Amino acid sequence: WYKGYLTRNKDRKGAFPANFVELKEVIIEKRGNEEVVTSAEMPLVKEVTTTLREWGSIWKHLFVGNKKERFKQVQGLMWDLMEWRSQLLSGTLPGDEFKELKQKVTSKIDYGNKILELDLVVRDADGNILDPDNTSVISLFRAHEEATTTITERIKEEQSNVQMDHSGVSARIQSSPTHSLYVFVRNFVCRIGEESELFMSLYDPIKQMIISENYLVRWGDKGFPKDVEMLNNLKVVFTDLGNKDLNREKIYLICQIVRVGRMDLKDTSTKKFTTGLRRPFAVAVMDISDIIKGKMECDEEKQYFIPVHPVLAENDFLHTLLNKVTASRGDSGGQGLWVTMKALVGDIVQIRKEYPHLVDRSTVVARKLGFPEIIMPGDIRNDIYLTLHSGDFDKYNKTTQKNVEVIMLVCDEEGKVVPNAICLGAGDQPVSEYRSVIYYQIKQPRWMETFKVAIPLEEMQRIHLRFMFRHRSSQESKDKSEKNFAMAFVRLMKEDGTVLKDGIHDLVVFKGDSKRMEDVSSYLSLPSERSHTDVHKGSTLMRNNSSVGGLSVSSRDTFIISTLVCSTKLTQNVGLLGLLKWRTRPELLKSNLQDLKLIDGEEVVKFLQDTLDALFNIMMEHSQTDDYDILVFDALIYIIGLIADRKFQHFNTVLEAYIKQHFSATLAYKKLMSVLKTYLDVSSRGEACEPILRTLKALEYIFKFIVRSRMLYSQLYEGKEQAEFEDSLKGLFESINNLMKSDFTTTLLQQVAALKYLPAVLQDIETVFDAKLLSKLLYDFYTCIPPDKLQKQKVASMTEIVSSHLFQKKECRDILLPMMLKELSGALADVGDGPPDERRSSVELLNKILEVLSRKNAGDTFQHIQDIVTSLLRTINRTVIIMGREHALIVSFTSFAFLQVLNHIEQNFDLLLVGQQVVLYVLDYWLETFRSRVVACMTAILSQMDDRHYSSYIETFSGTSDLVDFLMETFLLFKDLIGKHVYPSDWVTMIMVQNRVFLRAINTFADTMNHKFLDNNNFEVQLWNNYFHLAVAFITQDSLQLQHFSPTKRNKILAKYGDMRRLIGFAIRDMWYKLGGNKICFIPGMVGPMLEMTLIPEEELRRATIPIFFDMMQCENNHKGHFKKFENEIILKLDHEVEGGGGDVRYMELLQTILLECAQECPPLLSEVRNFVSLVTGLLERLLDYRTVMSDDSRNNRMSCTVNLLNFYKDINREGMYIRYLYKLRDLHLDAENFTEAAYTLLLHSKLLKWSDDQCAPQLDYQTPQSQRQLKETLYSTIISYFDQGKMWEEAIALCKELAYQYEMEVFDYELLGENLKHQAKFYENIMKILRPKPDYFAVGYYGCGFPQFLRNKVFIHRGKEYERREDFQSQLMSQFPSAVRLNTTTMPGDDIKNSPLQCILNYDSTSICAILHNIQCFTVQPVLEIPPHLRNKPVPDQIINFYKSNYVQRFQYSRPVRKGKVDPDNEFASMWIERTTFFTAYKLPGILRWFEATSVSHTTVSPLENAIETMGNTNEKILTMINQYQCDETLPINPLSMLLNGIVDPAVMGGFAKYEKAFFIDEYMQEHPEDKEKLNRLKDLIAWQIPLLGRGIALHGKRVTDDLRPFHERMEECFKQLKKKVEKEYGVKELPEMDERRSTRPRSVLRSVRQSICSLAGSECGTPTKLHPDSVSSDSAVPLSPTSLPRSSGSISVVDDSGNEVEVKLRKSKKRKKQGRSSMIFISEEKERTSTLDCKRLSKKQEFRSDTNLSEPSEEGSLASINSRSLPTITGLSLTVANGSEEIESARIRRDSKSMSVCLPSDRTSDRRSKGVINLLFKSRLSSKPEDGKAAQDPASEKTSTHF
Repeated sequence: WYKGYLTRNKDRKGAFPANFVELKEVIIEKRGNEEVVTSAEMPLVKEVTTTLREWGSIWKHLFVGNKKERFKQVQGLMWDLMEWRSQLLSGTLPGDEFKELKQKVTSKIDYGNKILELDLVVRDADGNILDPDNTSVISLFRAHEEATTTITERIKEEQSNVQMDHSGVSARIQSSPTHSLYVFVRNFVCRIGEESELFMSLYDPIKQMIISENYLVRWGDKGFPKDVEMLNNLKVVFTDLGNKDLNREKIYLICQIVRVGRMDLKDTSTKKFTTGLRRPFAVAVMDISDIIKGKMECDEEKQYFIPVHPVLAENDFLHTLLNKVTASRGDSGGQGLWVTMKALVGDIVQIRKEYPHLVDRSTVVARKLGFPEIIMPGDIRNDIYLTLHSGDFDKYNKTTQKNVEVIMLVCDEEGKVVPNAICLGAGDQPVSEYRSVIYYQIKQPRWMETFKVAIPLEEMQRIHLRFMFRHRSSQESKDKSEKNFAMAFVRLMKEDGTVLKDGIHDLVVFKGDSKRMEDVSSYLSLPSERSHTDVHKGSTLMRNNSSVGGLSVSSRDTFIISTLVCSTKLTQNVGLLGLLKWRTRPELLKSNLQDLKLIDGEEVVKFLQDTLDALFNIMMEHSQTDDYDILVFDALIYIIGLIADRKFQHFNTVLEAYIKQHFSATLAYKKLMSVLKTYLDVSSRGEACEPILRTLKALEYIFKFIVRSRMLYSQLYEGKEQAEFEDSLKGLFESINNLMKSDFTTTLLQQVAALKYLPAVLQDIETVFDAKLLSKLLYDFYTCIPPDKLQKQKVASMTEIVSSHLFQKKECRDILLPMMLKELSGALADVGDGPPDERRSSVELLNKILEVLSRKNAGDTFQHIQDIVTSLLRTINRTVIIMGREHALIVSFTSFAFLQVLNHIEQNFDLLLVGQQVVLYVLDYWLETFRSRVVACMTAILSQMDDRHYSSYIETFSGTSDLVDFLMETFLLFKDLIGKHVYPSDWVTMIMVQNRVFLRAINTFADTMNHKFLDNNNFEVQLWNNYFHLAVAFITQDSLQLQHFSPTKRNKILAKYGDMRRLIGFAIRDMWYKLGGNKICFIPGMVGPMLEMTLIPEEELRRATIPIFFDMMQCENNHKGHFKKFENEIILKLDHEVEGGGGDVRYMELLQTILLECAQECPPLLSEVRNFVSLVTGLLERLLDYRTVMSDDSRNNRMSCTVNLLNFYKDINREGMYIRYLYKLRDLHLDAENFTEAAYTLLLHSKLLKWSDDQCAPQLDYQTPQSQRQLKETLYSTIISYFDQGKMWEEAIALCKELAYQYEMEVFDYELLGENLKHQAKFYENIMKILRPKPDYFAVGYYGCGFPQFLRNKVFIHRGKEYERREDFQSQLMSQFPSAVRLNTTTMPGDDIKNSPLQCILNYDSTSICAILHNIQCFTVQPVLEIPPHLRNKPVPDQIINFYKSNYVQRFQYSRPVRKGKVDPDNEFASMWIERTTFFTAYKLPGILRWFEATSVSHTTVSPLENAIETMGNTNEKILTMINQYQCDETLPINPLSMLLNGIVDPAVMGGFAKYEKAFFIDEYMQEHPEDKEKLNRLKDLIAWQIPLLGRGIALHGKRVTDDLRPFHERMEECFKQLKKKVEKEYGVKELPEMDERRSTRPRSVLRSVRQSICSLAGSECGTPTKLHPDSVSSDSAVPLSPTSLPRSSGSISVVDDSGNEVEVKLRKSKKRKKQGRSSMIFISEEKERTSTLDCKRLSKKQEFRSDTNLSEPSEEGSLASINSRSLPTITGLSLTVANGSEEIESARIRRDSKSMSVCLPSDRTSDRRSKGVINLLFKSRLSSKPEDGKAAQDPASEKTSTHF
């Protein structure tokens, strides 16, 4: 077992079984008294492991967030890293592969970190992570810049579909001048049957040319190499490839296959055939462009198959076939080559070193046809590549064309064959004779065969090539008799000593005797090449030569070859040859030297070593005279300038290698220095010296030659003439200084060149000259330049000096550094002036100096750092401060600066803006980048200062005021840099190093403050204030908040830097307690910053700093007797801080505990502190709740917490905070389109204002100064607008009236008054005309400890939105609490549920029936109407009174049926009671929220008899309403009236009121309930009143009924007669007064007088349906029984009848459409009071009363007169409800007048689709096909409506 902890959570400690633990090697490092244990495994492996862990957690979050694309991308990156990690751990990779893999891994990690927005990782050149402890700040900064640039480029490559994996390889390839391709031939599969030769090479298909030597593989006829030892060892490297080759559009690897054997494979004759003939067989081609360019990763183990394409006809020359194959690939039939390949970087020497496992000494090297881009000295090459191009041979006397074979020999001038001078291909032994491929009977063969001729250089003059042409026969006997029929030859060197020109050569073909053709004397004197005139002179030549050599020129035969000379010794240029061989013609030496400039540069660099040797030989051999010195010097300058050209820049290494290894002119330095001094002296006098600029540019290499020459001389003569050399050098510098001092206009460019190129010579001079003396020479060089001249060039030159080895020596720095600092202090002091490049150069110089001083080998740097600090620290600080003020810089920039910056930016960016915007954008970019450099410079200075530097620097200030200014500047600067980092946020290493440096500086300066500015005499309040604000800004900066970082990042920071917050936090605490009596100066100013610090979630820090609060309270109390300022400030700041993410429950506990503990020690303050703690704790609880829900999706919770907070602030009288949260609440409401609630919220603010002209304090940031009247008026306008959008026009009118009074009586603004009155008029009109859907109300209870405190175990009444269904509301509610459990009980939960950790929601909805859906039991909750006093006992239109039925309500009810007593299965009415619960909310709805908490609950019960009375009253009300509606509007369809009347007179299902008779009108009931006698009489009275109502309705129906429905009407009349007879017999006769059908504008009193008798419910408040059958569930809730008498409901008035009794008469109601039925739940939102007539009750299928709710639209708008003009009261239709009946939709909704009322929405109409029966059949055809005139067609939904008979 092992004891340990989890790496991801170090707090999880315990024992672990040994078999689960893997022991790893570790490195134990001691740092002071601590031991740091780190894993000993490879750093890169550790980095990969850490990265995978970090990416893994992010990867999971991407999956959860459904970010599929990024998820897959990260998954791919992680797979790659895991695979590569296993390769790294294997430890089996060769060095080159390991290097490549390391590059890929680091590239992948950096790319992944960037796309995942993680921190930037900075690395050294080898890819290792930079250690900030061992890296200077400047180096770190540069590494960040380079890493950012590199990653940006990689991302661009990724976006442009270049594979990121190999971007590193591609970049490496582009950076190298030489490249190679490694090819390994694994196998060759081809059915030949004879031996073959495989010629492999690289090919450019665009130019149709081979670009490399052939690699020759001789393959045996048995299917394996001819040399068996070469099996599995056929490796070749194609090398010397340059960037030009890689830039070719396409590169192919080709293989030309030549068969060696018979003429024709098909010959089966028994005759002996000629063998050994080279015959064309096939070619193989593969495109390797991507591989060789590094775009495709190519593992050397991956095998590629290259198919073979055979020759199909004799005229298919191999070269021609190549072009065909590259254009179209055919099927090879499985025949081909298997190869592996890999692109390598470097020349053959380099790749043998880096890839030893691939390229060893046995690996064949195939060079490029031509020179590589760099020809190194000593790389002697003398190759001539010859290509047999083509020929044309006449058949002469033969019947068929010849089978021509070309035989080439290398011969000397005596005719002897030079042995082994021909190489057919790399990897093959040289041969003495070359035989070409034979094309069968082809007149114009095209061979295109290339081979190499390698001849010793000394033999070249004597050598020529001889070509013999011979006809080859397929039969051996004939072939032996064949002789050579022609020959040709060519010399390799011309008479002038130049080599054969590259290109095509058309050779003369000679014919003659076979032996003669082999005789050198017979042809060597003849011309070998044809000229254009030779064609015409062929016969003459033949005649002339025939007698001499016996050979004749064949004019009918042609033979063409091409040559390419790759020689570092043989030139094709006559001038260059003359210079190289100057000794042969010394008289031409001057002209040859002068003509060197005319020779092509390529030819010169090709022979660079020989040319330089020739020049210095001339100089050395003429050492006694100076005749050629200037010419040789100029030639040398020309060559150096040539190499400086970009075209030949790769030859720099060649030149340096020459100087180090081959240069040997010991006296050259004297002549070179002499000529150089002469040029400088001439120029300094202002005289013309044309080569001086070129000379200065070549200064570096001139001095390399001088120094090397002096070293060689010194070695040869043991240091002789050193003093003379030093004097010469001093003289040379004096000449340079004289040049720098001159004021001639001609010398300006030369001075610039001297400044630019002189630093480059120091490294070489230092090797032969005293460094200190050299430094003095340099000092003189720079100081002799006038101070105001060439500033930029001087600084750039000094920067190069600092980069030299010279500056690393202390004694040299002692001389040079003061001069540089003086220059810098002047340049940086004028930061606002001059071009930006100068300032950048100055900062770059200082950065370079600091970087050198930070090196370990820099020696003693104390004084140098001290000099920098003294002279530049404050200047740098001020530079940073000034650059922070961007606008000042933009103003101060000169026009030159604008041009310079624009120039720079245009080359690097796509400008999107023009004109001034472009300039500002450019300047902003430049300032940001430059400022970051300056800040890095400042950080570097501070990091290199030790305590002695700080002490010394502090002592340099002359007075305290100057020191105070410096400290305040520094504190403000640090605070600015901490608040807004100049570096990108992912430069975490740079930011943390800066923080570490700043922390040390802050603590050091704090010590200074303690010593100098703490006592009362010298106390500087502002300085201490700046310190505290800086320290708090430091401790609270984002980059130090470890709790926000991933565990990986947090551990890295803690391991490297520790928790800097604790260090600075304890320092702040100590500094505070040192203040003593001066603490009062910082109260309340420092309360906010201290609070910000204490909120940091670090336990020890909190415990150390929270007592400061008590100290502040004590301090203020001692001075003022209270700590109100402290309290106010902490409340104000606490709000901002917690909302911003600070604080938690633990903080609240600590604050409470620590403050109370502190108060215990100070009894006088104990009670006040307790009150304060209680106040702050309460505020924190609410703020934490608020913050928690603000991040949730639940807008309701956010609103609740906001209200809690604003109420809290109101209670503690914090008006500013109260108003702030009012507007937050307003914004939340507006987001949810809760306009009414938004208006009520703003109304609270307006109530705080008066109608006065006093100025109001700006409570919000965006408010402008204004008077209370102005603000209140503005608020009212906004509120009225919100009320208008929320259709709360009654509230809007009230505010309009208040405004109108102000306009009319106070400010007398009649114009605004008029506008106001127009608004009022519009609102009044809207009330009467526009439909306002009534919202539903839902009661919701939250039980369990899982809910937030503000919801826990409470019930809330919610106001639904317009047309919001209960299902939608409940679904939204459950989505907010997905883990909640819905309770399936109707009773209040017990304590077990309330205290449960689960979330339980009890949901009551205001309009649902009691039904079980998914185990959720829902209850109806209805608002209880409270009529405003000004409307009571008045004839109020329904449109007005309906508003109050669902608004201004505070009482809500829900009901449920219960059984009591004996249950009769045939009639449940007698035992069905109604249990009602009433909720009272804290505030009326609507209000500032859409819900309020239910503060109290009461319960009542309704008896079965009272329920029956309610039901009968409702039925009568509905009949009366329907009658009234049909009397008022003749356009209404008859269907709803038919259904209502038929359902009552012929109750087929529920039995009508017969059930009531059986339940209540029996002797048993009367005996048991004698107290119900009055109620029974009321029920009988209501039954009796139903008959005249039915009679009136049937009479009205008879007038309207159509002929089609006449039988139905007659049936209904028959049923009514029977019913009437029965009722009148048992309950008496009732009669309605005659009513005039004439329309009038007011209700008639005759109807009012009988309304109560017909419909009212005397003495009881009923209205909740009671269950009739066990399967039937109550569909609606009724008005609860109230213990007190309530005012009369809307729609009724009190009148006095003839007998003097007061009766209630219902008024007309608006013909507003009800909401459509919603699935299985039907919502009823209207509530009736005791004396009101109940609104629409709904029936279930078992009820006998059915009605359709969809009324057809009238065909003409004009057919409807104003409803308000009816003579009789219009009463809204009420659905008759039998006790305990289920829901039913109300009948017959009436259309509003289109002129006076808005059109109802389609969703507002309902249709009962469940009804079936005769009515549907009778009505369907009539209403659908033939609508009556003036009436609209029946709505389609109504066609489905029917009833039961």
